[in-house]
Amino acid sequence: MPNSNYNEESFYFLHIDSVCRSPAITCSANISVIDAARLMREQNIAGLVVVAEEAPIGILSVGDFRDLIATAGENLAGYKVCDIMHVGVISVRRQSYVFEAIFKMARNNIHRLAVINDEQQLVGIVNATDLLSQQTRSPLYLNQEMEAADSIDELQKINGRIIEMVRSAMSAGADTRSLVQLIAHFNDGFTQRIITLLENLEGISLPAKAAYLALGSEGRNEQTLRTDQDSAMVYADDITPAELDECARFADRLVDTLDFVGIPRCPGNTMASNPQWRHSLTEWQQILEHWISVPKGENMVNFGMFQDFRTIYGDDSLEKALHKFIYASTQRTKLFFPCVAKNIVRFQVPLGVFGRLKVEHNGTNRGKIDLKKAGIFAITEGASLLALENNIDRGTTLDKLGMLEQLGVLSTDDSETISEAFIYLVNLRLQRQLSDLATGETPGNAIDPQRLPGKSQKQLREALHGVKLFLRIIHNHYQLDFIPN
Repeated sequence: MPNSNYNEESFYFLHIDSVCRSPAITCSANISVIDAARLMREQNIAGLVVVAEEAPIGILSVGDFRDLIATAGENLAGYKVCDIMHVGVISVRRQSYVFEAIFKMARNNIHRLAVINDEQQLVGIVNATDLLSQQTRSPLYLNQEMEAADSIDELQKINGRIIEMVRSAMSAGADTRSLVQLIAHFNDGFTQRIITLLENLEGISLPAKAAYLALGSEGRNEQTLRTDQDSAMVYADDITPAELDECARFADRLVDTLDFVGIPRCPGNTMASNPQWRHSLTEWQQILEHWISVPKGENMVNFGMFQDFRTIYGDDSLEKALHKFIYASTQRTKLFFPCVAKNIVRFQVPLGVFGRLKVEHNGTNRGKIDLKKAGIFAITEGASLLALENNIDRGTTLDKLGMLEQLGVLSTDDSETISEAFIYLVNLRLQRQLSDLATGETPGNAIDPQRLPGKSQKQLREALHGVKLFLRIIHNHYQLDFIPN
């Protein structure tokens, strides 16, 4: 175990090997639950890792025994571990860094991870207590505080400390992919905790036949620090008028409360509190059919905002029905994909002759490059479009690029180049937003390239070349030279 000489930053970069408990206490899936209980008593532990050929395949906990006793009564002797265990184990490699384990626990809302070697064999266990003892600014620490908050005011205070958590993690060198997913995780957690408090304290709840959806970057599970609310709601066709009123009341109160704790409203009013973004399943299907069959102007803008959606709370069967409908509808409308592609490639990458960085000459970003317009938008939208065409309906931008590579839509080299470009641009955006917050400014997307060190300017050029590559791939994939303007 690490000693007190480690500060928080160096602790992030210890290998898991140095903090995990080894060996883990394990059992086979085929032993009786009676033998498993005896083993847990002998070892004075609250759970066992179930293994097959030394690889972890499940978890057996005290809670599993409680549930079994409640249902089986005295008839326990015939049960085996495989009958009651939780199948599947979230794991981390022994040479991974501590920060990877911390982020994985926080994202999955769990308190322990199996530690495996390169052969997928179990070598130990790492738990939250081991990590929390060293990490006062840890995501795990904040996660536990968030779950324990019993008032909206408490959540507001906790939300303000997320910035310091991200700053600390960035200074320690945590990877960009984990950071943006972690920020999205905390936004999910805040939303879900607020929903619980609204029900407990105010009696406001979402009807059973409805779902509250996250859109945009939160829908993709990848957020930086500028986290405007983007949301929608879908409900069953047979919902009652009284339940409709409950949906409206729920959306209004949730949006208000999210704004209060520090997650601002969408300036364009793309939120579930707006009736235009709150519809029945059939109504949404009709709206989406129109956006898809007439892919022009505002229809494309609206579809782009809606496309990356997922259920934050409620009936996720409605989300699945919408994904299925969107895929079928876009496959029927052959001009949809090239029309959206034309809208993506119209964004000009700010690279001039000989790779010179081109800045904006007018407006509030004069002398700067807007990182979102320069490439982040093109990569997120391009990846989402290619993913939709290939029936990939969720995941981060990097997840989608990886799946497109597996399907052969992108070559390995191209996927790596585009992914690296995206990671660098998002990291630069995070740095800019942390800098803005440190000086009391609103987090922005624009940077002055002249203020970047020479190495960073070179990396920015390389990233923008990666964006150009992706735009060229999209242009050629959809044969845009043959599509009339």
